[in-house]
Amino acid sequence: MRPLRLAAPAKLNLFLHVVGRRADGYHCLQSLFQLIDLCDDITLTPRDDGQVLRQGGVPGLAAEDDLTVRAARALAQATGARRGVTIAVHKRIPTGAGLGGGSSDAAAVLLGLNRLWQLGLGDDALAALGAELGADVPVFVHGRSAWVQGIVEQVEPVRLAPAWFVVCVPDVHVDTATVFRADDLVRDTPALTRDAALGDGTVAAIVRAGHNDCAAVSRRLHPAVDALLAALSAHTARLSGTGGAVFVACDSAAEARRVVREAPPSARRFVCRGLNRSPAKDAISRAAG
Repeated sequence: MRPLRLAAPAKLNLFLHVVGRRADGYHCLQSLFQLIDLCDDITLTPRDDGQVLRQGGVPGLAAEDDLTVRAARALAQATGARRGVTIAVHKRIPTGAGLGGGSSDAAAVLLGLNRLWQLGLGDDALAALGAELGADVPVFVHGRSAWVQGIVEQVEPVRLAPAWFVVCVPDVHVDTATVFRADDLVRDTPALTRDAALGDGTVAAIVRAGHNDCAAVSRRLHPAVDALLAALSAHTARLSGTGGAVFVACDSAAEARRVVREAPPSARRFVCRGLNRSPAKDAISRAAG
């Protein structure tokens, strides 16, 4: 089969509420995941020798620690697949920013190799494999903007109104585990119903009505995150995930272009469009004919 090229999208947490903590230490969350058209490019080239090789990716990250390589090997082990793959990764999504780039890349590999290796697994089976790699991977396997709950194992696709976003990423790497271990993390935000969270479905209203419980901790740990949120506070700026990406929801591309000019030039800045479906899923559907 010919190489398969997939666009693996980033996500934004339109809000992130920590509504409790389980006895095993895992946190119970509620969030709306909005896919955006900031994407990594993943090219999968089949091999007949059983090897899983990587080209590109995150500088300094060993192949054995790369989620794309781990995803391919986990899929091969789970299914007994004997074919290999060369995984070429062109990164555009900043790492350690709460945008889900590593998880999205892993999901793209699971979806793409399921097609290339002709395994015939459904999304639920691939998502179960993905959950062993990272909590967000199943969301990207299902490939929809989604209402998520629990430890991100409860995923319900949603359709959000069209929106544009300004996404700004300071030069910091936020460690998720450190944020969730913090003593000052709020862990008792009242739970919402799905309908209450969605409201009228407009993204700006969802963002205004919610918040990110991780923001206070990330601001304390990283002055650059604090400064970025302060600089964009007039536009209801929010943190995505544990950070450090900060975003502003806009009603139009023109508004987004105006807002992005107000962001500090020290941050990486992107104007992005919201998506309801992953372009990786669309590419696989086209490949299937």
